[in-house]
Amino acid sequence: MRNGMRKFDEYNISLKGMKADSAVCEFQLDNLFFTHIDGPEVRKGNVKVTLTIKRTAQTFVLDFNTEGVVTVLCDRCLDEMEQPIVSKDKLKVKFGSEYAEEGTDIVIVPEGEGAINVAWFLYEFIVLAIPMKHVHAPGKCNKAMAGHLKKHLRVADPSEEGEFDEVGVEMDADKINVDEDNLDNHPIDPRWDDLEKIIDNN
Repeated sequence: MRNGMRKFDEYNISLKGMKADSAVCEFQLDNLFFTHIDGPEVRKGNVKVTLTIKRTAQTFVLDFNTEGVVTVLCDRCLDEMEQPIVSKDKLKVKFGSEYAEEGTDIVIVPEGEGAINVAWFLYEFIVLAIPMKHVHAPGKCNKAMAGHLKKHLRVADPSEEGEFDEVGVEMDADKINVDEDNLDNHPIDPRWDDLEKIIDNN
């Protein structure tokens, strides 16, 4: 990534060529960006990033303001869902003899190149902004999957709303409305087959 493949050329920031002590760049990240980056966590999205660059005596400070929507899998039903994200991140860049990273927020770039490609950093900041738990709004989950889950998972204590079941899935069984007659005619997602096997073997 830091070698700057052609499809990420627009994310090259020329620090050595800055004519002022500050600059602002804007990036609109669409599905094509996420396809090219080929990261496992996010494959689709529409995200705007405003990057403010400030030059100091020895470093360049890059402030990223990220806001938009990405598509992730619902933790409960495994269908795709839109997840809003907002984040502010900072990266410090210094010149050196070769590329290196110091800690989590300092990057050394070769002084001869005098530039940094921020494409992968943009993706990482987006991934870090995704909440640990992401589920559909009430009533929006795939009903067939939700019904299958309700049928086969043993809830530790049904009297506790949102209690975690034995395989670590949080759900409120009383709030899942499923047409049981329709389940027999609705094809079950094959991703639940392995889950059934695990439960049956216990």
